[in-house]
Amino acid sequence: MRTSDQLTNHLERPLARGHTPENGFTGAAGGAACGDLIRISLAVDPDSAEGTIEDAGFDASGCGATVAAGSAAVGLLRDTPLLQAARIGAADVAHELGGLSTTKLHAAELACDALHRALGWAARSVACLGAREGRTLVAMSGGVDSAVAALLTAETGAEAVGVTLELWSDPENDGDLSCCSAQAVRGARELAHDMGMPHLSIDLRAEFRAGVVDQWLSDHAAGLTPNPCVRCNGSVRLDAMLVLAERLGAQSLATGHYARVKEGPLLQTATDGSKDQSYVLSALSPHSLSRLRFPLGELRKPQVREIAERAGLSVAGRHDSQDLCFLAGTRQVAFLERHGGLGAKPGPILDADRNVLGEHDGAHAYTVGQRHGLGIGGREPLYVLSIDTAANTVTVGPRGALLADVMAAREVTLHRDGRCVDGVRVRAHGQRYGCRLAGELDAGRHRLVEIELREQAERTAPGQIACLYAGDLVVGYGTIAA
Repeated sequence: MRTSDQLTNHLERPLARGHTPENGFTGAAGGAACGDLIRISLAVDPDSAEGTIEDAGFDASGCGATVAAGSAAVGLLRDTPLLQAARIGAADVAHELGGLSTTKLHAAELACDALHRALGWAARSVACLGAREGRTLVAMSGGVDSAVAALLTAETGAEAVGVTLELWSDPENDGDLSCCSAQAVRGARELAHDMGMPHLSIDLRAEFRAGVVDQWLSDHAAGLTPNPCVRCNGSVRLDAMLVLAERLGAQSLATGHYARVKEGPLLQTATDGSKDQSYVLSALSPHSLSRLRFPLGELRKPQVREIAERAGLSVAGRHDSQDLCFLAGTRQVAFLERHGGLGAKPGPILDADRNVLGEHDGAHAYTVGQRHGLGIGGREPLYVLSIDTAANTVTVGPRGALLADVMAAREVTLHRDGRCVDGVRVRAHGQRYGCRLAGELDAGRHRLVEIELREQAERTAPGQIACLYAGDLVVGYGTIAA
């Protein structure tokens, strides 16, 4: 059949247009920006060990190519095992239409986006594939680290299945800079397909908003400086992927984090100390750690890039993401106002004697230890010493007033006896301080713990995480108390 005939056939006699399968799962893509909208629905045979798609349908509006792409996608889905369907990409949809011009390829991409959103809902909800020895789910962000983690997993002979989470969607953000936007999902999917792997995308936007962003906003409103990455890794993102791994019959979840797992299981720092991510993973439970794999734990970053280059991966030279994923391309002050209602609220900047030194735009926008952005001069540098959002005041003073040899942490979890703790880190890549815990504490949960430092250090902003170490092992964590 000629190219024009294939496209015309799907356009004039579209497969299952307007059909919604019973007990189906629906994914949508497109909208006002492009004028094209497509919805694809599919149903999975609940008795199939492979999660075979037993029915599918679609609807579309906009250009004719979008209708044809929806029809082609439905044809590719029918009677296909779920993980085989997870290999379908925009190029496959375009091929079913006999090839598409550059201007019409957008239709195939939209159909693929909708198809994979529907697949993601099905995988989370009804799919329960038979356990497969060696099957490993691999978290993919579209960056070089997760790509190499996937490559190394596949090179062990494992059946690697890629997964990317869509966590945040905001028109004010730059989706190309985020690791969890719709653009990141598409990029990771294309990368996984180029590497010969099936790929699933999971929409966790509601869970991420409720479990991470809303708490981050309320913490800032209370004058705290939270670490959302620790919360996300500890209770939202990785746990969701571990549940998915179990549903897909995968034995483990591999990620591109720089960390290791020691028998226990306990989290162990990475070989590359400059990239070590044990801090942001510190809230993971031993149960979660038992099913996690970190292929990059023994590698250094230059080695990872070399592996990517040798494999011809398109992301070999891609820069690492630096911002919080939901702040990509936007300013924190603007985000706090737009999503948390925390706009400008002028108030006094005070010294320790309550003298007014200047004015701020809202106490919620400051953090303990901050030096820049105060807008006040003086004979010596001044730092934020404390924040009172109820009174809307910011108190500043010299660096010496920040120094302390004791810090308090609340809601502390200890995986081992507290007597083994010999170090604490209070920033993701900050200095590790020698310390001991006051009192004799058993493993378990503790409401409030005093951390006695071997030497004085700058006080840490309340709300930050205190990651507790015994040698190179993470043995607990807590939240810095006010």
